[in-house]
Amino acid sequence: MPTDTLSPEDALAVRRKRLIFRSWHRGMKEMDLLMGTFAEKHVPAFTVEQLDRYEHLLDLNDPDVFDWLLGRAPFPDDLDADLMALLQAHRVA
Repeated sequence: MPTDTLSPEDALAVRRKRLIFRSWHRGMKEMDLLMGTFAEKHVPAFTVEQLDRYEHLLDLNDPDVFDWLLGRAPFPDDLDADLMALLQAHRVA
């Protein structure tokens, strides 16, 4: 079903589900586990603005994001510092 025929609430729910799916299917197994569990926990409560910033992060290369999350490299200034701090604090159970 095209999302342009959905109510705004339903379109937002579909977007959240897609972001969670993308988080579980990154390419690197480590990133799948990290981003997938993070998305399941946080994406349902994210605002539209937070979803925009998270979606931008999902568009970036796995090795770069992995290094930023592990503290091997500083993350770029154009990324949301609050989102990155939340991700860095996330622990996979």
